This record gives sequence, C-alpha cells and structure tokens, in this order.
Amino acid sequence: MKAKCFLLLTLIFSVSFCFTQELTNNEKELYELIMAYRKRNNLPKIPLSPSLTYVAQTHSKDLADNRPDIGNCNAHSWSESGKWTSCCYTSDHVKASCMWDKPKELSNYKFPGYEISCVSSDQLTPEEALNTWKLSTAHNNVIINKGIWDGKWEAIGIGMYEGYATVWFGHYPEP
Repeated sequence: MKAKCFLLLTLIFSVSFCFTQELTNNEKELYELIMAYRKRNNLPKIPLSPSLTYVAQTHSKDLADNRPDIGNCNAHSWSESGKWTSCCYTSDHVKASCMWDKPKELSNYKFPGYEISCVSSDQLTPEEALNTWKLSTAHNNVIINKGIWDGKWEAIGIGMYEGYATVWFGHYPEP
C-alpha cells in the first residue's frame, strides 16, 4: 500500500508540475502584448506552453541569480548552479544547441525551443521588453515569423524575473 500511495503522489506531483505553470502579472502582460503585436501583423495567436513557460521562468531566474551572461557569454547562457547543462552562449552561435535543447532537457517539451531574451539594469516592464525586441531586426523576426523564422509557432513560454525577460518559441504544440 505504501508504494501505491507514493506512486500516486508522484503522479499527482508530476502532473501538477508539468501542466499548471503559472504566469506572474508581468508575464501575462508580456504574453498579451506579444499576441497583440502579432495580431497587428496578421499573425495567429500562439498557444501558451506550460513547459516552455517553465523553461523561460527558470532561465530568467538563473540569469538574475547567477549572471552567466557576463564576459563573452550572452543572455542565452546557463550557469553551473542548477539541474541543467551549463553553457556559455557566444555571438558566434557555436553552442546554439545548448540553448535550443533546454526545453528537452528541462521539461516535457521534447522538441527544440528558440529564445529571445532582454535585460535591463532597472526593473524591466513588459512594454520595455517588447519594444527592445521590436527594435532589433533579429529578435523582431522571431516574434513575427520573418526571415529564417518564417513558419508557424505552435507554442510559447514567458519568463520575467528581476530585470530579465525571456520568451521561448516552439514549432510544435505542447505535448
């Protein structure tokens, strides 16, 4: 009987952990701003993914708490201070798979994910994050499916924490 109870509790914990990732008010606002921007560009709404949101929230917190984006490493980098593979993501994109594989490594999303990130020395607002990305052709193209990002996003995750915002996009729906 003990084993069954433990198994049931594990199953309940796993289900709630994987499928009920909550957004903060700022994350909800950022999601809505991105969807409104996409709508103005005649693009469909992207379904919110609990798995990609977990990755985004985890990464925003890692960036703020552990600062793996210092020196030659940019904000797609991950620290050595968590239950993930650390990496220093550099502008030459040599370690791109380290970032793209994080959803597979950390969640039930078993496909690559693609991240845009933003940092501010002050508290970052959702509007500031989106406006920063809109001013960058490369980041804007990810949001509105232009250039090499032409296609359709089927999942999105949002994370904001202490001056960092990360948004993860996926080509496949949440499993």
